[in-house]
Amino acid sequence: MVGPVIWSGEEMGPPWLKPMLRTSFFISCPVHAELTKNECNLYCLDCMGPALCSYCHSFHKDHHVVQIRRSSYHNVIRVSEVSKFIDISGVQTYIINSAKIVFLNERPQQRPGKGVTNTCQICGRSLLDSFRFCSLGCKLGGMKRDPELSFALKPKPNKDLMMGSESDDSSTPKKMRRGMEDPFDEDTHQNTREGMSPGTPPNVNYRISRRKGIPHRAPPF
Repeated sequence: MVGPVIWSGEEMGPPWLKPMLRTSFFISCPVHAELTKNECNLYCLDCMGPALCSYCHSFHKDHHVVQIRRSSYHNVIRVSEVSKFIDISGVQTYIINSAKIVFLNERPQQRPGKGVTNTCQICGRSLLDSFRFCSLGCKLGGMKRDPELSFALKPKPNKDLMMGSESDDSSTPKKMRRGMEDPFDEDTHQNTREGMSPGTPPNVNYRISRRKGIPHRAPPF
């Protein structure tokens, strides 16, 4: 079995992408027609066959299966799922039900809204300025025009190499560096303590104030 992550990136996207974009989702499963909750909203990237229902999923436990969702009658997939297998850069993402998603196929727009300065390069839908396509299908179409586009995942930087490229000073523990920069001069500190004059004792008044006694009258003559 060839997994979807084993992909050279030389083709126009991974082998499962086009079949997934053409697949009909949210239909009743023909295999489990007599069962309830048999809606087909899953897709196996390894088998690249028709959509699967939750009962079919049990036969694809060791495969890469993604879930397709719906927004305004259009098929979408969560970014957290699809970004494991392809690079979706250039495709506008949306937040639906607190989850970041991308649309599977193009969504043509009759006319852009007022003040729109950027549109999808394939179907003309209004986009934010930092994106080029409104869906995965539109990016796939854009790859025919721009050979620099790709769905291939970029390799992540090697953390060990990044650590090795740092200077020796940065790899030294903080406490050790501080000791190297400001070494403790034992002689200096010792001399300073010995050269200190003893403190002047506080001026304490040891005289005891005498309380005047009760005045006595002079004896009568």
